[in-house]
Amino acid sequence: MKKIVLLLVAVLAMISCEKKESAPKDYVTFSGKIINKNSDSAVIRSRTYSKTIHVNEEGTFKDTLKVAPGVYSFFDGTESTNVFLKNGYNLNMTIDTKMFDETVKYSGEGAESSNFLAEHSLLQENILNMDELLKLDSVGLSNKFVEIKKELTNFYNGGKGVDSTIIDNGLKQIDPMLKYYRQYLDGELALRRDLPKGAVSPTFDDYENYKGGKTSLKDLKGKYVYVDVWATWCGPCKAEIPSLKELEKKYHGKNIAFVSLSIDDDRSHGGSWEKAHDDWKKFVAEEELGGIQLFAPKGWKSEFVLGYRINGIPRFILIDPKGKIVTPSAPRPSSEELIKLFDSENI
Repeated sequence: MKKIVLLLVAVLAMISCEKKESAPKDYVTFSGKIINKNSDSAVIRSRTYSKTIHVNEEGTFKDTLKVAPGVYSFFDGTESTNVFLKNGYNLNMTIDTKMFDETVKYSGEGAESSNFLAEHSLLQENILNMDELLKLDSVGLSNKFVEIKKELTNFYNGGKGVDSTIIDNGLKQIDPMLKYYRQYLDGELALRRDLPKGAVSPTFDDYENYKGGKTSLKDLKGKYVYVDVWATWCGPCKAEIPSLKELEKKYHGKNIAFVSLSIDDDRSHGGSWEKAHDDWKKFVAEEELGGIQLFAPKGWKSEFVLGYRINGIPRFILIDPKGKIVTPSAPRPSSEELIKLFDSENI
């Protein structure tokens, strides 16, 4: 009888262990390897969640995260990508920062949803290429947007094994997203219509030069002028700095001046113009910015900014040696289209 009782206890213990082992995890195991890492840490975040993950010397990382199911941003210190997390997942990521979006891959439990998000990012970057879309007129844009909507809809409907919330939210966001892009593109087309190539450029006069003295647009006559309108608080502006530095090196000695025009103002610096000015000077020094660094005296209300109808930054402008507009909205330094534009002008 004693043996039967002991056997029963053992069986019950085994059943109890099996139940414990089969209980779902209340956390995500997230690991991976970053080739050419940009930082010793990475951040997983959403509007309501943030956690910093240590990245080892060889670029590997591993951590556990307790999360609400949803799309999170993975930020490596320089760039970011989306990842879908849900407690119970065991997710592994690999990425090479030299080709960030093109190389991000996921494996393990839950990988389908995150790989889908990575594919979506590449698709959207391709079909919503601003440089290419701006080559179209209004009718061409309308026809193109019909094609884009169809392609995105088919992409979402073809997502096999992907969490249903991603599919449902994605389908709902197609129309609002395309409306936003269309409004932007219509604004750019209007800008090019009202500030056409060959028109006399809006000007700036006696703007403070970081290296000392004042600089006006007329001082640069005889050269092409590539203007970068930016601010120290603007993330996308700062992301273009490395490309702008490379551009300045490549065209050193050519007939072109590179002007960076800061519109830092009191509103973005705690109500203080003095702080805005000091932050600008400090940033230029610390980042060793080249070219001609100017400070717009009235920020967003400066004559040059108003003349070019600038309501969002970064904004890039190309002016010819006679002080006439080449384009009021030039490609960014990181865009291959900019080199094509320079080549077309024989710079």
